[in-house]
Amino acid sequence: METALAVVAGVLIACGVYLMMAGHIMRFMFGLMLLGNAANLTLFVAGRLTRADPPLIPDGLDVPMVDAANALPQALVLTAIVIGFGLLAFVLALIYRAYQSLGTLESDEMRVAEPEGPER
Repeated sequence: METALAVVAGVLIACGVYLMMAGHIMRFMFGLMLLGNAANLTLFVAGRLTRADPPLIPDGLDVPMVDAANALPQALVLTAIVIGFGLLAFVLALIYRAYQSLGTLESDEMRVAEPEGPER
């Protein structure tokens, strides 16, 4: 199962990079979202997929009595999802403001700092 999910993460990374290399800002945003989801999936798979017991330690012991699930990757992924959502909201606000100011979402046409002029 881990192998299949690692392949899916690789495909998500490839699709995300492909979309981020496009000249359209919305495609870039979707590529950024795919890369974030691929990173989350990679962290989740790195923590191994098991049906182990929850990591509860009985009174008087220092370690669990049986194999326990690792809660750290799950906590990292949950935190990354929240941060990714905040980043998505921020990028959407930037895209909306750029469209209002410039009237386009094509990155080649956004030439405010480098106006078109005679080529050297």
